[in-house]
Amino acid sequence: MGWLTKILKGSSHKFSDGQCNGRYREDRNLEGPRYSAEGSDFDKEEIECAIALSLSEQEHVIPQDDKGKKVIEYKSETEEDDDDDDEDEDEEFMRAQLEAAEEEERRVAQAQIEEEEKRRAEAQLEEIEKQLAKARLEEEEMRRSKAQLEEDEQLAKAIQESMNVGSPPRYDLGNILQPYPFLIPSSHRICAGCQAEIGHGRFLSCMGGVWHPECFCCHACDKPIIDYEFSMSGNRPYHKLCYKEQHHPKCDVCHNFIPTNPAGLIEYRAHPFWMQKYCPSHERDGTPRCCSCERMEPKDTKYLILDDGRKLCLECLDSAIMDTHECQPLYLEIREFYEGLHMKVEQQIPMLLVERSALNEAMEGEKHGHHHLPETRGLCLSEEQTVTTVLRRPRIGAGYKLIDMITEPCRLIRRCEVTAILILYGLPRLLTGSILAHEMMHAWLRLNGYPNLRPEVEEGICQVLAHMWLESETYAGSTLVDIASSSSSSSSSAVVSASSKKGERSDFEKKLGEFFKHQIESDSSSAYGDGFRQGNQAVLKHGLRRTLDHIRLTGTFP
Repeated sequence: MGWLTKILKGSSHKFSDGQCNGRYREDRNLEGPRYSAEGSDFDKEEIECAIALSLSEQEHVIPQDDKGKKVIEYKSETEEDDDDDDEDEDEEFMRAQLEAAEEEERRVAQAQIEEEEKRRAEAQLEEIEKQLAKARLEEEEMRRSKAQLEEDEQLAKAIQESMNVGSPPRYDLGNILQPYPFLIPSSHRICAGCQAEIGHGRFLSCMGGVWHPECFCCHACDKPIIDYEFSMSGNRPYHKLCYKEQHHPKCDVCHNFIPTNPAGLIEYRAHPFWMQKYCPSHERDGTPRCCSCERMEPKDTKYLILDDGRKLCLECLDSAIMDTHECQPLYLEIREFYEGLHMKVEQQIPMLLVERSALNEAMEGEKHGHHHLPETRGLCLSEEQTVTTVLRRPRIGAGYKLIDMITEPCRLIRRCEVTAILILYGLPRLLTGSILAHEMMHAWLRLNGYPNLRPEVEEGICQVLAHMWLESETYAGSTLVDIASSSSSSSSSAVVSASSKKGERSDFEKKLGEFFKHQIESDSSSAYGDGFRQGNQAVLKHGLRRTLDHIRLTGTFP
């Protein structure tokens, strides 16, 4: 702006309506004549360019009066020089700011360009990686397809060769990847079954060898395998049906193959002792289970239905005790067993076989005692009650149901600490005897001053005696070490004869005795199960007599 002022210095500009497009100043000699810029020596075009440049400066605004007209300022030369310097400084400052702004814009633009290039490079790299991965997948798929094609071709050639009864195949010695059967000359093919030469006839190539068709036989049925597919087990071939018959588990109840679950796996249930396998559905479809041995009854197998709804298999029925009179010999055996342990029961305690309903009623009237849930099968009474007992063994009627059962009410009078021993009827002899031995121990404890014992102590020691009696019956005909007589100073023991009063046991009855022992040993209840394990450990370590003495003094196992 300073150079424009100098150009116009000494002259004034006049426009028709007082408006001005440039800058005016008053000459020092106001009386002198006024000259127009048109008459000056400056070129008109340069003046117009200067005016346009002056208008482009943002900070130089021509003031206006109240009426909106532009005011012409007249300054002195000193003021004009100061204005020129200020304008030069402003112009220099604005130029510096403009350059800095331009530099910042260039830097930002360069950064944006670099960021865009980096993003494009990353996208391009990612696209290249995708293409490479796709190419690798295609290559792998092509390789697999090629391998499958080669395998199919080799199989087809092998089948064709096995069916070929003409001339031997031609070999391409240049191809080292010939199938195994084709690498062996016809004169050297040896059957893996009979070890004879195969020659040029039909043969099979499988299991790493070649076979006469009649020599490749199923390991189960010993018949030739002519099917395209076969099963293997232990490097032995099977027909698929033969393999299923031998290795796929069958249900011991319905005799069908156990089906697979939704996951495709064979799922079945198995009894922990009998190892009876059966379909899971039989636990919900009402399949009968023996109340004694707990086995599920196989399909189309007969079983006895007792009057209280219990089901008894025919094998358990063979030794079942059905009435009070029939149980008396067993009761005497149990008393003799206790006498052999030097634990004779002097009092004559009544023993009755009863129905389930009578046992439950007597249990409700008993104030003392602990009962094994969900079903109690024996009870040692200490209160006076009237109990209905089974007087005569019922007969088996149509549909294997009991009929003609005769019962009789019996009034029990208390003459000592024990009123009577009640046992559930219809159980096998060994189970009836173990329950009777258990309840007899309850009676012995009450008659010999062992009151108010904790459940795990009283029930535990009673289970120990039941387990000892089962062992004596299991090993009938041999001798049983009497751990009751062992002392702390010597490991010597008396020998108690445990020969059975019933004679030789059947194989099933021996197995049944092992099962009843297993039930006692694996009981999960705190009183009967944990109590037995603690009591049995104490008796094995200290002997029965010392264990009972410790219980009398402390109420606990030693």
